Amino acid sequence: MVLFQLERVSPSPVEESWRRLTDWPRHAAVVPLTRVTVRTPPPTGEGTVFVARSGVGPLAFDDPMEVVTWRPPRDGGAGRCRLVKRGTFVTGWAEIEVRPVAGGGSRVLWREDLNVRWLPRFLDRPLGWAGRWMFGRAVGGLLRPEL
Repeated sequence: MVLFQLERVSPSPVEESWRRLTDWPRHAAVVPLTRVTVRTPPPTGEGTVFVARSGVGPLAFDDPMEVVTWRPPRDGGAGRCRLVKRGTFVTGWAEIEVRPVAGGGSRVLWREDLNVRWLPRFLDRPLGWAGRWMFGRAVGGLLRPEL
């Protein structure tokens, strides 16, 4: 099990950063070799289920997730979303928090508890490094307005 956190600042308002980060199919555009399918009807809220399929051919796996907390930002305030990973290979949870920054923009805090089944404990540290790198790139990509 690996617990990590990363933080990013965006010039976009809180509501726009929130929209970009919680547009689940958009994640496939920034995470290589990944496809995202939302399995429940819109709008997103508690109980929304989506699946990220990552990999190629026989090395691909499904990462099903459920939204268990959904508090979108209101009136320029903070927003918070918690996902629980319900897969057989990858388990854990992720929290996305978006807060306003004084003078404009937003601050994103991403927390992740990542567990890859059958992965020996001695690989937790490299998994943490890889997770921070991969999710850091993904969050940065999602916050880019041109995507």
